[in-house]
Amino acid sequence: MTEQKQKQLGNTLWSIADQLRGAMDADDFRDYMLSFLFLRYLSDNYEKAAKKELGRDYPNVGGDTRKVPLALWYANNVDDIPAFEKQMRRKVHYVIQPAHLWNSIANMARTQNGDLLNTLQTGFKYIETESFESTFQGLFSEIDLSSPKLGKTYPDRNAKLCTIIQKIAEGLTEFSTDIDALGDAYEYLIGQFAAGSGKKAGEFYTPQQISDILSAIVTLDSQEPKTGTKKRLDSVMDFACGSGSLLLNVRKRVNKAGGTIGKIYGQEKNITTYNLARMNMLLHGVKDTEFEIFHGDTLVNEWDMMRERNPAKKPSFDAIVANPPFSYRWEPTDALADDVRFKSHGLAPKSAADFAFLLHGFHYLKDEGVMAIILPHGVLFRGGAEERIRTKLLKDGHIDTVIGLPANLFYSTGIPVCILVLKKCKKPDDVLFINAAEHFEKGKRQNQLKSEHISKIIETYQHRTETPRYSRCVEMDEIVKNDFNLNISRYISTAVGEEEIDLKATNARLVEIEKSVAAATAKHNAFLKELGLPELPYGSKKSPP
Repeated sequence: MTEQKQKQLGNTLWSIADQLRGAMDADDFRDYMLSFLFLRYLSDNYEKAAKKELGRDYPNVGGDTRKVPLALWYANNVDDIPAFEKQMRRKVHYVIQPAHLWNSIANMARTQNGDLLNTLQTGFKYIETESFESTFQGLFSEIDLSSPKLGKTYPDRNAKLCTIIQKIAEGLTEFSTDIDALGDAYEYLIGQFAAGSGKKAGEFYTPQQISDILSAIVTLDSQEPKTGTKKRLDSVMDFACGSGSLLLNVRKRVNKAGGTIGKIYGQEKNITTYNLARMNMLLHGVKDTEFEIFHGDTLVNEWDMMRERNPAKKPSFDAIVANPPFSYRWEPTDALADDVRFKSHGLAPKSAADFAFLLHGFHYLKDEGVMAIILPHGVLFRGGAEERIRTKLLKDGHIDTVIGLPANLFYSTGIPVCILVLKKCKKPDDVLFINAAEHFEKGKRQNQLKSEHISKIIETYQHRTETPRYSRCVEMDEIVKNDFNLNISRYISTAVGEEEIDLKATNARLVEIEKSVAAATAKHNAFLKELGLPELPYGSKKSPP
């Protein structure tokens, strides 16, 4: 699908969402809209696999959209259904009953013939509980089809669902043959819903422009960024993955360079957002065997896999990206003080878990890996426990790059943020500072980083380029003299120096001006003399009476 078509599909679906949600909050309606889009994807994928599996036995309905081919096959081949579903579980890892396929649901919505609400509930539950893999368990748990936000009475809610699904089906008609486009449409809608949900957007969405910077950094060779994007990443991790868009951006960049990723890992505390992430992965063609998203608290480390005590079995990742909640209040306990993740650096303060998130990710970074994390500027200069953590990271040579970004880039906050790039083994002894805070395009609601701004940041990091008032490599001696304070303004001045004055050239210009004034005065006095008026003395600004 062309970029123009993708944009058109996104606009069509957003127009439907904006038109139908009525008084419902954008983030409430989001869950319904995206779940139905996901059901459409699962159905298309399932029917495509079924057609291949059944071959000549797959019914031909002659383009009649009112008939669902698989429903006809089920009706005529009752004895063969168990064997068929066993094969489908083996090949696509899930089963959808014909009555729950998108085309069946869309037909029911269009004719309003039957109990759509109950059919959807049954269909969602079947996909969650009857599928072969655990990937689908609880996937639709946050979709409340009995919510009064859909309508006060059961018939009202049923009618509302019919209208929503009918409109989505109509909007998707011209895009029906391109399953891959649904992933981009899903991502577009997540962005649009984020724009409409204000502060809540920070829970699930990293703006694409910032996502592009992080994904570019972690996919470049960690030791020799100049050599370009790595062709193979065994694993990539985001421990505060939200809707998974940042992880998908890393995958997209590696694929674009002709490379591959072994497996994608994510962790998310919010159940609704966790479900969004799993849907997002599948919608982008990431097989359920190629990703693992865990629902749980990162700071207390609820994921069993991450608590492995045997160093030989401890999980570690080639690339780690993260956009954790800024200055999140947490409860640092005595047990956490002894936690292997924090033991050698100390605990982040109760008022701001920024360094706790950083240390969690850094603990699981491979020796040859690279980590890029978005944090508030305070981590660069705040004192106390944060200063101690920052000092140790610097002394150990783990902070590679500090990138200052413009303010007001996020939907959820207007504060300026920074990107810290960390490595366990890095070649340069210095720290690269990039001050990109003044390089943006002002927008009505959010500021924007244009492609040239993004490219400049990435290229500066990649080649460790030094540019006046923009980037500089700072030796550790200077950082030590500044008491390990990483405030960017201490190392890069954005002030424009006063232009040096060439006194010799200036004097020559003044002499020429004096000559011109003298000549003009003489000429003026000649006219005054002819008129019998008193002459002006040289240099006078008065006119004759």
